[in-house]
Amino acid sequence: MTRPSNSPRQMRLGLFVQPLGHHVSGWRLTQRLGSPTDIDWLISIAKKAEEGTFDMFFVGDALATNVHRLPSTMARLEPLTLLSAVAVNTRHIGLAATASTTFSDPFTLARSFSSLDHISRGRAAWNVVTSYSNDVARNFSKEDMPGHADRYAKATEFLQVTNKLWEGWQEGAVIANKDSGQYFVDDKINAIDHRGEHYQVQGPLNITRSPQGKPVIIEAGSSADGQKLAAQTAEVVFTASASLEEGQAFYRSQKQQVIEAGRHPDHLLILPGVMPIIGRTLEEAKETWRQLNLLVDIDNGIKQLSARFGLDMTQYPLDGPVPEIPAVEGNQSRVKLLTDLAERENLTLRELAAIAAGSRGHRVIVGTAQDIADDLQLWVEQEGADGFNIMPAIIPEQLDLFVELVIPELRKRGLFRESYQFSTLRENLGLPVV
Repeated sequence: MTRPSNSPRQMRLGLFVQPLGHHVSGWRLTQRLGSPTDIDWLISIAKKAEEGTFDMFFVGDALATNVHRLPSTMARLEPLTLLSAVAVNTRHIGLAATASTTFSDPFTLARSFSSLDHISRGRAAWNVVTSYSNDVARNFSKEDMPGHADRYAKATEFLQVTNKLWEGWQEGAVIANKDSGQYFVDDKINAIDHRGEHYQVQGPLNITRSPQGKPVIIEAGSSADGQKLAAQTAEVVFTASASLEEGQAFYRSQKQQVIEAGRHPDHLLILPGVMPIIGRTLEEAKETWRQLNLLVDIDNGIKQLSARFGLDMTQYPLDGPVPEIPAVEGNQSRVKLLTDLAERENLTLRELAAIAAGSRGHRVIVGTAQDIADDLQLWVEQEGADGFNIMPAIIPEQLDLFVELVIPELRKRGLFRESYQFSTLRENLGLPVV
């Protein structure tokens, strides 16, 4: 698909779902508190996002419980189970789930996502992650997490296997000819006979080719290994950038690597996470932001920083500078974002802890619908993003305001769709059909 040269760039929007709101204090300010394990609540959120013609309803996941994080990250529904229920209660919105290559099996995961694609009639997406916490390892009979490079090497082969399995069923493999008695065309169903360093998989997959051929592939790593893997295999990248300049630098780097990998740069969409704090007036938005931050537990924020940095931050003075953080083996991109932010803004440890706990390390925009639209438009027009992963601070209030105020403003400017045009997520994102 191409657009006229004089028309504005169309942005893509994902809803990053936290059933209790993305801000750590959000659940304390909502007038309608839901539950992260209430499927009716989650379906209502998905329906609101579909009303706003969001591209995707994205459910993150983790395989360990951390008591210092949001309540909804401590108790949550398994994402593919959740999205199967959402699929039969929606018709258009894409359904994206996180699943780890470090602690999953390629055959099982390929089958599960293909099943979701069938159930949703072509709306499935897989957010590929490698896991990084030793707490996760200890839930899977391991004492320590594999090294960063090893995890990405395994992820690369994992994706090779799942792609082979999805491609093993060709178009036209099912003919169901009652006269001849032939249901399948055997030559169009192929074993993969993969023999690699990490996996030995015969195949073929025991489910027919799905409506999209394969789910949309999302990745979120901003490290060198993460960018390399994304350039080769991803179709959407979730990232976090604190400033337009940072966003543009990442955008240029990632798109150039896509070109070097022999792919078209438009076939990988970059969607930074953004937390919009929306008010009908600027004063109202600022007051909402003030109330959210008043409720931040700094001790909780310090514990979050300690977990992210792999360093006990309680040994440093709260109102002193953020100490130098040694290289970590875990979530490198998010650590760099936080330390760069602290250096650029000359933040104290207390201030960084409040940001880490409140916004979870993503960029915050405070303002009216016009202010939010101005900011998003600037990033897309200045090639800092192809769209955004929206992270409402308070659910449902801030999501409602985004759908009811910001979406119409974006449509008025010609930046966002009026309605869904296609039946599959891949087509609605403007990605190649496979």
